[in-house]
Amino acid sequence: MNGIHRFSLTAMTVLLVGGLALAQSVQYNFDPGTDFSKYKTYMWVDVPGGDKLDSLTDKQLRTALEEALATKGLTKAEGGDADLAVAYNVAITTEKEITLTSTGFGRPRGWGGMGTVYGDTATIPIGAVTLAMYDSSRKELVWRGVATKQIDTGASPEKRQKNLRKGAAKLLKNYPPKKKS
Repeated sequence: MNGIHRFSLTAMTVLLVGGLALAQSVQYNFDPGTDFSKYKTYMWVDVPGGDKLDSLTDKQLRTALEEALATKGLTKAEGGDADLAVAYNVAITTEKEITLTSTGFGRPRGWGGMGTVYGDTATIPIGAVTLAMYDSSRKELVWRGVATKQIDTGASPEKRQKNLRKGAAKLLKNYPPKKKS
């Protein structure tokens, strides 16, 4: 892992969510000159200075990502040699949601007053996971994906794990990238 820490992990900066994420959103990018068919193994690397999850959530997220990576033909290497160095980072931001409710118009046929408008606000947590894959021999970023989703703070542990699995599968849906003909 000595060379792994020399990677430029500044690319792992998590994108802040600019708007309200009502559904899961996924973006990805990759090096078009890379032959992804040569990658068969990966190893986890940590992001220096990255946000840390509690150990339970970290284990659940890694398990979901490992399951998704396995469906893509990648095997976790148990030694120091792997084709890819894989890192993830997380960020949790919040967004304000404003809900307005109107009692309707005050008079028949819409003439006159507007009625009463009531407003409520809520703070909604938004989670973002960035997954980056580096070519171990070239020490270069070759694939990067970001998934964002509103976090259901009331979800059961089973529902959270199910959501992590679905999110990991969606994050890696476009890995490996399709070759252009």
